[in-house]
Amino acid sequence: MTKLDNNEDFMDENKIEDTEVNQCSSCGGNTVYDPVSRGLKCPFCGSEVEIEATRENTTEHDYLGALDKADHSWSDEKRVFKCDNCGAETLLDKDKVADFCSFCGSSHITVTENDAGIKPALVLPFHISKEEAVDKFKKWISKRHFAPSKLKNGYELQKISGAYIPYWTFDSDTKSAYIVKIGTYYYVTETRTVQRDGKTEVVTEQVRKIRWRTERGTYHKFYDDVLVKASKNVASGLIDKVEPFQLSGLLDYRTEYLSGFLAERYSIPLKEGWLAARDIIDSRIQNGILRKETGDEVRIVKVDTAYDGITFKHILLPLWISSFNFNNKVYRFLVNGQTGKVSGRAPISVWKVTFTVLLTILVVGIVFFFQDFI
Repeated sequence: MTKLDNNEDFMDENKIEDTEVNQCSSCGGNTVYDPVSRGLKCPFCGSEVEIEATRENTTEHDYLGALDKADHSWSDEKRVFKCDNCGAETLLDKDKVADFCSFCGSSHITVTENDAGIKPALVLPFHISKEEAVDKFKKWISKRHFAPSKLKNGYELQKISGAYIPYWTFDSDTKSAYIVKIGTYYYVTETRTVQRDGKTEVVTEQVRKIRWRTERGTYHKFYDDVLVKASKNVASGLIDKVEPFQLSGLLDYRTEYLSGFLAERYSIPLKEGWLAARDIIDSRIQNGILRKETGDEVRIVKVDTAYDGITFKHILLPLWISSFNFNNKVYRFLVNGQTGKVSGRAPISVWKVTFTVLLTILVVGIVFFFQDFI
């Protein structure tokens, strides 16, 4: 393995090479995908080339068959760079290099012989440009009400990188046999003694009871495109908050959409992805059973599910990834490359939080005080 060490600032604009090279027919420069025009654009002369947007690839790959046979189809186009710091694996064109990791910022990058893996079937191209992503971030940071006052103009924004994040989608036909307990409310009249003003009184009241019965049934449903993140390198707490992606915008995979952007190799393998998808499906099945059965209360005792015709697709979804420095600390943030939704971590002012809590207590106290006079 070849080591690519670089001690310069990892946010240098020249540190990331294009994922794909598409030469400009006018000046010979390298064109890159432009989220604004949704085509290829030359950054040198401004020439644009339209990308034919298609959605013809509807093929679902057999899950069990894929487990038995390794798929190396993406290795024909890409080679894998691994970050020695966080372990993220990034895919670039075979004649390109990466000098820093866009996930953690480390400059310790290793060229590996690892298999690039299963080729994506679909890609959701970037709709938000780098400039728009930065603008979205600035609006987001200005709304951090509990952040220190000097944060608004005192942070240092680092390089923002566009990366395609891997996801799995799974389809499966399910048949479930289940046992549930169904409860029906009924009321009985009960009497009890209470003490009021030093006197013993007998009171009568309606008390709710519940009568349970056991039922058995079946639940049959086909689940389509259950989405599972295939990356361990982007914090789930951040990426979950920039979802959802509008998957209706998925297009057939073309290398042109990756030109000028990074593509992460999936770090959650296919089998592990299916186990996560199965958990999602199981939860949906239980919710479906609870909606199907009628009663004042329904409790699931047991569910046995058969999963038939499991198929999958590998897809790529767009994210802008960056960070900012404030008071010698680094704070990560993400921008959804399709919708522009922002998620990130920001510093919190202890004084602002304390002041807000005290003010709330004061207001509540005043309200209760004056209620005594109403």
